[in-house]
Amino acid sequence: MGNAQASASSTSSPRFSMASRAFSRQELDDLRPLFVSLAAQSQTGGRAISRPVFLEYFGIRGALGDRLFQLVARESGGGEGVTFEDLIVSKATYERGTRDEVDEFIYQLCDVTGDEVLERSDLETILASIRETIFSENKEAGEGSNKRTFEAFINSAVFSKDAEGVARKSMSLSDFRSWCILIPSLRKFLGSLLMPPDSGRPGFQVPALHYLENISPDLLLLNKEYAWHIGGGFSQQEVQEWRLLYHSSLHGQSFNTFLGNVTNGDAQTVIIVKDTEGFVFGGYASHPWERHSDFYGDMKTFLFKLYPEASIFRPTGANKNLQWCAVNFSSDSIPNGIGFGGQPHHFGFFLSANFDQGHSFTCTTFTSPALSKTNRFRPEVIECWGIQTKGALDEKAELVKGTVLERFKEDRNMLKLVGLANASD
Repeated sequence: MGNAQASASSTSSPRFSMASRAFSRQELDDLRPLFVSLAAQSQTGGRAISRPVFLEYFGIRGALGDRLFQLVARESGGGEGVTFEDLIVSKATYERGTRDEVDEFIYQLCDVTGDEVLERSDLETILASIRETIFSENKEAGEGSNKRTFEAFINSAVFSKDAEGVARKSMSLSDFRSWCILIPSLRKFLGSLLMPPDSGRPGFQVPALHYLENISPDLLLLNKEYAWHIGGGFSQQEVQEWRLLYHSSLHGQSFNTFLGNVTNGDAQTVIIVKDTEGFVFGGYASHPWERHSDFYGDMKTFLFKLYPEASIFRPTGANKNLQWCAVNFSSDSIPNGIGFGGQPHHFGFFLSANFDQGHSFTCTTFTSPALSKTNRFRPEVIECWGIQTKGALDEKAELVKGTVLERFKEDRNMLKLVGLANASD
């Protein structure tokens, strides 16, 4: 009955007819039973999905969920809830529309008060909903950590628009698009809210962080919220599982120890530094850390900021100066250490081989600013995580291998890095 009622009201709408063309017949047929099921739970005579049922099914908590319901139900006025026509028209715009149509829908979605002014308070409300939706069951990060992390996301936003009757500047659509580029996890999350909850929605995944049980989470630079942010630069598969490979407070501030720990099969790594000024930043290396006399790597590599601002900077294609790993070179033109982007002695991000100093300059490789407060910095903490796809990590595996054979492999990897291994190996 609900199906018939939905069809009767929908076919009379030109907007519904046009929106339906964005979907195949099979897709529409798949959406109908979903609507009928949710409407049947809504006590609306099968005519619409009520707000409580809508919010429960899509699982979006807080004010963001309420705003999403309001926007989806607006085609019919939302008197009883979301009709089948509402659902199709909204999904056609939100999921199948032009870039401008999709961005405009998400921009309106973030205006949680509906006053057509996107202010800092709106962003705070959106991030609070994200925190409640994604991290509500995360007991590892305390409330203080959450607050500090999400403040860093807002700190990267720009408000350049003058709005009538508002003292402070607001966020324009252009400002919003730029913010979403800097925080791709946010854009992925906001762009997938109407997808089925069991479909592995982009932006909802948080990497599982693996480290020894005797390590306190308070010691680590990386928390769940920062991992969610960095994970926005990866495919969903790469988001899955990360394990701690090196931490300067645990393993000592040693370049050789770092290389020994990160050359045991983890091709992809995330390096994070906290400098003595309190700035937290780093880079994602898509290739293993191996001895080279020049740049190497691919376009998956990127730089990021975590605190006091959170941003991701992807390669622009301006050059191929992506990843750097120089070990035991005597030439001044080949600085020993690890780095990303820019030019030798003027990297986007660089740590010297002594691990006691580094630098970060504006670079065209990633169109990134200096990541640190000043161009030259001193690291206080250095941390490295290896990225593994789901199921590749044995739950009981220890981070430090102990067998003679494994230690021999580690030693051989180190010899290769410093250029002393037999060339025939």
